Amino acid sequence: MAETPRTEPPTAGTTPAGAAGLRRGAWTATFLAFAFMLLNFADKAALGFAGSALMRDLGITPAEFGVLQSSFFWLFAVGALVVGALSTRISVRVLLPTLMGIWILTMVPLLFPVGFGLLLVCRVVLGFAEGPAYALATHVVHSWFPPEKRALPAGVISAGSSVGPLIAAPVLTLVIATWDWHAAFLVLIVAGLVWLVTWFLLSRPSPEEAATRAPGTDGTRRGHTGTDWRLLVRQLRTPTILGVALLAFVGYWTTTLRVSWLPLYLEQGLGYDALAAGRLVTAPYAVAAVAAVGAGYLSNRMIARGVSRRWARGGLSVAFVVAGGVSMYLFTAVPPGAVQVVMVALAFSLNSAAYGVALTIVSDLVPPGHRGAVLGCLVAFYSMAGVIAPLVLGFSIGDGADVSTGYGHGFAISAVVIVVGSLLSLVLINPERDLGRLDEHGHGEVAPAWSGR
Repeated sequence: MAETPRTEPPTAGTTPAGAAGLRRGAWTATFLAFAFMLLNFADKAALGFAGSALMRDLGITPAEFGVLQSSFFWLFAVGALVVGALSTRISVRVLLPTLMGIWILTMVPLLFPVGFGLLLVCRVVLGFAEGPAYALATHVVHSWFPPEKRALPAGVISAGSSVGPLIAAPVLTLVIATWDWHAAFLVLIVAGLVWLVTWFLLSRPSPEEAATRAPGTDGTRRGHTGTDWRLLVRQLRTPTILGVALLAFVGYWTTTLRVSWLPLYLEQGLGYDALAAGRLVTAPYAVAAVAAVGAGYLSNRMIARGVSRRWARGGLSVAFVVAGGVSMYLFTAVPPGAVQVVMVALAFSLNSAAYGVALTIVSDLVPPGHRGAVLGCLVAFYSMAGVIAPLVLGFSIGDGADVSTGYGHGFAISAVVIVVGSLLSLVLINPERDLGRLDEHGHGEVAPAWSGR
């Protein structure tokens, strides 16, 4: 059996001072990736917060607004695949700021009066650039932490996708109400520029990247194995990876509806005014942020206590997504009031707890050289939910007897898709089984013995 190449940490990590430095570096990288995802979802959600004003200014229907939201995902998968493949050759420390620069450029035209066509083009390009964002942010964090400790920082990254809209909801809603929806994008541009400066000041290579670049005794780069595309395809076809992809797909269905339609649902479906909806929409994001970090911590604790990865990673993730799907169905069935608001908050938050934990399974199975590409492929697949979900809801609203009924039908259909897909994914997910299969060919990842995290 071929030996799996190990990626060893720098020798400084073996001393107390070196271990402390690695901890600081690991959590600095986590903070930067968290902020990266925060901005990713803040600008992704901006159109939803501006929905009513934008539809009025451009004179578009709910179905056309659904097309506009869906357009963000038309090249999302292409971006995830292309940049995921590039990550096998180009450092993520170069790719991340490049993506941020593209995001900023796509928002500059929105500072001025635009037509539907230009807005559509900007959203398509933005979607291409944001497609690989979560995969690359996860790749950065996983390169700093050993396998058994990755779920918590991965949960922090997932929390960024909730904290972004949590902060953006009241801020951008107030900006839009005070000025207009164009001003909201100016706020996002400034925040993106601040992140770029911070990234260049604080980012540095991870131990994994440093080890890959270090020369070995034979003069070659230690840990460098290139990209075996046939192996990559084999890894993607393992049942566990397919199960994670399916779970991420149905989870992202909820994420897409939360970003694109939840603010409008609170206004049009439940009758809240714009400012009240802006405040209420923060509830799911607040719950999601706490749930994401809590799920990561819980998963790490389960692993430490000897629970199998199938249940500590897969079963835990599925439980969160199923609970969110059930809550989504319930809020379409209960009368308006406090219970319905609680169900809405749970329906649009619990799925976020699953992402960091579920994608940690990928790094348990896939060696570092393939991690970015495999994660990019998964993002490309599950982003298809971003194309479908807004259209399903948009056309459900248009076909309903009234707006409220249309929303109810659309969310009920979505709930069934989410619950059924989640349960099917659990049948496929079994990391221990598939790691054993990959190890037979020498292709399973060997956990580096990093200390001090």
